[in-house]
This record gives sequence, structure tokens and C-alpha cells, in this order.
Amino acid sequence: MARYSKEDILRMVKEMNVKFIRLQFTDIFGILKNVSITSDQLEKALDNKCMFDGSSIEGFARIEESDMYLRPDPDTFVILPWRPQNGKVARLICDVYNPDGTPFEGDPRYVLRKALKKANDMGYETFNVGPECEFFLFQLNAEGKPTIITHDNGGYFDLGPVDLGENARRDVCLDLEDMGFEIEASHHEVAPGQHEIDFKYSDALNTADAILTFKLVVKTVAQRHGLHATFMPKPIYGICGSGMHINTSLIKNGKNVFYDPNGPLELSQDAYWFIGGIMKHIRAIASLTNPIVNSYKRLVPGYEAPVYVAWSAKNRSPLIRIPAARGEATRVELRNPDPACNPYLALAAILAAGLDGIEKKIDPPSSTDMNIFEMSEEERIKHGIECLPKSLKEAIDETKKSELVRQVLGDHVFNKYIMAKEEEWYNYTTRVTQWEIDNYLTKY
Repeated sequence: MARYSKEDILRMVKEMNVKFIRLQFTDIFGILKNVSITSDQLEKALDNKCMFDGSSIEGFARIEESDMYLRPDPDTFVILPWRPQNGKVARLICDVYNPDGTPFEGDPRYVLRKALKKANDMGYETFNVGPECEFFLFQLNAEGKPTIITHDNGGYFDLGPVDLGENARRDVCLDLEDMGFEIEASHHEVAPGQHEIDFKYSDALNTADAILTFKLVVKTVAQRHGLHATFMPKPIYGICGSGMHINTSLIKNGKNVFYDPNGPLELSQDAYWFIGGIMKHIRAIASLTNPIVNSYKRLVPGYEAPVYVAWSAKNRSPLIRIPAARGEATRVELRNPDPACNPYLALAAILAAGLDGIEKKIDPPSSTDMNIFEMSEEERIKHGIECLPKSLKEAIDETKKSELVRQVLGDHVFNKYIMAKEEEWYNYTTRVTQWEIDNYLTKY
């Protein structure tokens, strides 16, 4: 049910002295874009008459069919707390539409809406998602450009004298709360300069919107503190990278269908099938949950990130973990996604994989309750434990074979995404790296 009407937005803008409104949307890679308008143009925008050039946005439209319209979602209205209080700035997240009034199939928000409709058609009214977003804070050099020098040597849950990171994290939390977030926890992560802030779960569309808002706030606040925030999965060799664990549950008739007090581990059959579907399709959707070359530098043994396709309710080494909470808090935690992903596409793919498991009654293998990183290759083969893709190239090759991913994304996004990622891989493989210079220049 909508919280705000058009009249509500116009009234709030006038009462709160808002002068500028950012109409936000994303490209297929999850990069936030915006068109800024004055409050005088707001009514026109709310009447869905705000047009922009889609040919200039990566993965959107060809130049001969470039006119597109932004349709603001009134429920996403929020004032940006870091902007001037005299002449405030607000934002509205938009859906992208064609001139004929149909949704643009290349809009990532539309891709997720389609996946959610499939869940609704199966009787699930809500797909709840709780993300765990990690990021690094780095110092700037004398020219104001980002370095990979951290501002602390802290570790997991460390505390100490007030430092730039602690102050920045505090201000992030305060700004997020001003924007309507419910912050559940914030803490220092494993690696030096690495942090995590967790906010309360919500339905998938709101969560995807929130992830992009969260990243914008973190980067903005870090800049105010003279730091650079990055959601790059593995910025430094030899230490842990940043993930974005995704906690999921399905709601039917107001109840969490993953919970069954009489089931094994107090999990329902739907929960097991959902796990089975994700495990079946995870290699095909990895290019969406782990979308860049650098993602696969994080997914290596020894740094807490999952590498092997397995599940457990007892340890954190597998791909899928079942946290201890039960009842309405029962959830399936997918641990491989990273914060470089487009949350709309990643959540759509995760949901589709899980629903396919429910539809086709795909049972997962037995849980793996020992540390997989300590198992030999022979033991993993014996237990039928596969690996996640080891590179973006391997992940894209798996995606190209997947009919499920094509259906979820639609032909437009599917083809544009694969083309762009194959180009990204080619550009990466043709570059000469510092590692090659260090190892080969004097040897040969």
C-alpha cells in the first residue's frame, strides 16, 4: 500500500522548503544516475512527463529510440540530510518507461518487479531481504585522490580511541536514520579500514533501493571526513575482501514459510527447495551477484568468503548458511554476493533461482557441517561439492547457458549485460599488470 500520494509530495516539498529534487535511477550495472529538477518542475515529474535521453545510459537504448520517461515512486521521497537546510534537496527513485507508456525492459527495477510478480503469482506476498554491507575507508593523497592506505589497523569488532573511521561510521548511521533507515548494528570488520553497517530487512524492492541509497550516503559522508569509501570487493591483496551477505525469507498469508517447528532443523520443505534452487543455479547467477573482474579475487580460500557450493546450519564456510534464529526470523543466508552488484538484478536472480527450486521440488544435498576449507579435493568430490566460478569469464560462460537467467533478465538486459561483461573481461586480460612486471621483466 502506497504511503504517499502526489498531493503529499507536493505539500511536503512546500512545507519543508525543498528547492531541488533528484530523480534517481540506475543503469544495468547498478550505477546510480539522476536528473535534478527544481521544485517548480515537480508536479510535471509526478505526472510522469519528465523525459531523458536513454541512449547515453550504459545498457539502455539505441540512439534512434532514446526518448524515455522517468516515473517517480512517491514512496521513495526523502530529504538528503547532508545538503543545505536552506533550500533543501530531496530525492525520488524512478521507474523508467517507454514513450508508449510501457515499462522499459532494460530498467533493473522493472526486472526485479517481474521476479516479485512471479513470487506473488505463486502465493508469496513478500520476499524479505536483509543485506550485510561491508566497505573500506581509505585515506586520500595530497592531491585529494583515493589511495589504498587505511586509517587504522583494527580488526573484527575492535574499538579504541575515536578515529576517522569511527566518526565517519557514526555520521553515516545518523544520516541513514534521518532518511528512515532502522540501523541494527555497525562495527569494524576483519580487515584494517573495513567496516560494516547493517540495516533492518524489508521487502526486496525497498531493500534494493536502500542498498543504493546506503552506498551513496557512505561515500558522501566519507568524503566529508576526508576519506574515500569503496565497495570494491577486494581492494587489497592479502586481506579479507568486502561481501554483501543476503538474508532471505518468503512470506505467505503473513507467515514466514521457511519456518516449520516440526521440520528437520525447524525448516520447512519450501526452505529446503529454495536452498536447492539456489545451489542448482548459483554458478549461472554468479555474474550478477559477483559482477566484476575483482569480485573473483575475493572468492578464494583463506579469507572467509565462500568458494564451495554447499549449505549448513552449523558453520560459516559453505555458500549458504542457516542462522540460528527461528520462528519469523528464520532465513536463508547467501554469502557469496558482493556490494559491487546491481541489487535489483542480483535479488531478482536469487529469488528466481529459489522459486525454481520450489516449483521443481529441487532437494539440496545433505548439509556440510565440517569446515570445507580443511577438506581435501578428494573429500569435496566425494561429497559432490562444486566450486563457484573462479573468474568473471567462467561466470559469464555459465550465465550464457542459463535459460533461467535469460527469463529473469529479459532478452534486452541479458544480451546487453553479457556483451558488456565480455568486453570488460577482454579489456582486463589485455592489460599488463604490475605483477607481470615484477615477475617477468628481469627474468626474461
